[in-house]
Amino acid sequence: MNPPIQPVPPSAALREAFGDIDIYLFDQLLRGRFDGVRTVLDAGCGGGRNLVWLLRAGFDVHAVDREAGAVERVRRMAAQLAPALPPENFRVAEVDALPFADASFDVVISSAVLHFAADPAHFGRMVDEMWRVLRPGGLLFARLASSIGIEARVRPTGEGRYRLPDGSERFLVDEAGLLARTEALGGVLLDPIKTTNVQNLRAMTTWVVRKPG
Repeated sequence: MNPPIQPVPPSAALREAFGDIDIYLFDQLLRGRFDGVRTVLDAGCGGGRNLVWLLRAGFDVHAVDREAGAVERVRRMAAQLAPALPPENFRVAEVDALPFADASFDVVISSAVLHFAADPAHFGRMVDEMWRVLRPGGLLFARLASSIGIEARVRPTGEGRYRLPDGSERFLVDEAGLLARTEALGGVLLDPIKTTNVQNLRAMTTWVVRKPG
């Protein structure tokens, strides 16, 4: 008698399908924000944690990162999951100098990248570049560190930069700044600004903006 087949644990099945996707980006998928989308840019992709499902699902995925090793890992992953995509879709580049034409993408993802800005001017250049390559009607999804809810617990270390209670140093935004930036872009907030406070050690904010068009 053959032993019973052990079912695949749900967590393993989900990780196989979606990788270690940002849960707030996953929420955007579930809510239909990627329905009808073709071209996606991950601006600051790291090892590609947010790209597994997009590659499997046939999106025209592009990604940049300043680290050559990270880009190479994403190229290898793409070669397995989406072999029709050219390796040139995945490039070494800075987010504040994206090597793409205006209005190239339906969605731009920025997950845990903008809080590495050196100062407000650098932050502005990164946001402006992502906005430039976004098509009219497109979606900018950003997750970034903020001071929201932990204002009394952070200590300034430079222009726009702070020491967090977890010991890290980040460029931090606040609600007023994000609202002002949204207005300056001419964008439309698709969701209220949402912030997760991680036991008063750090705060991570989700900023989702539609480009009019």
